[in-house]
Amino acid sequence: MNLARMQLAATRLSPLSRFAAPAALAAPGAATVAGRRYLSTPPPTFDTYKFVQRLEQEGFSREQSEAIMQSFLEVISESMANLKSTMVTKGDQEKNVHMYKVDFTALKSEIKMLEKNDFAILRSETERLTAELDKLKQKMREETNRLQAGVRLDMNLEKGRIRDETSIQETKIREADARIETEIANIRTQLESIKYEIIRNVVGTLTAAGGLVLAYMRFLH
Repeated sequence: MNLARMQLAATRLSPLSRFAAPAALAAPGAATVAGRRYLSTPPPTFDTYKFVQRLEQEGFSREQSEAIMQSFLEVISESMANLKSTMVTKGDQEKNVHMYKVDFTALKSEIKMLEKNDFAILRSETERLTAELDKLKQKMREETNRLQAGVRLDMNLEKGRIRDETSIQETKIREADARIETEIANIRTQLESIKYEIIRNVVGTLTAAGGLVLAYMRFLH
């Protein structure tokens, strides 16, 4: 009977319902930061005298009221101890925040340093590649000029050789023409000599024949 009355009183005492289970306790003035809680204001005091008076008004005896009050104090003390074990003070929290800021600043500086080093390395590598590319371009330009000069020289030499061969062939042709002209002139001279001999022989033969004919005619007369 007393147990039922205690449960009924605990249910009816709305100011004490927040102490019903330790897991549901929330300390007044507690704040939560980064998953942890710290006390910004001290918790309110528990008025044991008013609590005992309220129990007596509900029909409990003095001894029962004091026993219930003692049980609630033990529950509250245990709950506060559990809460304090999971809480940090505001000073510790500010210290942790300061450490986080310092770590973040150091990390940010390190990242900037790495970015600066990476940019310097990238710029140095880019300059090196640009210098190598310029050297390669210069080498290709010199090689191209050398090849062009070699090709021009070969072409000039070939043109000179062809010109010399053409000149030699033209000289040979002119010499052949001169020899042909000389041979033709010699043949013409020989033909004229043969013609003259033939005419002379014909004239001599005709003259001899004419003399024979005249001698024969004289002989007949």
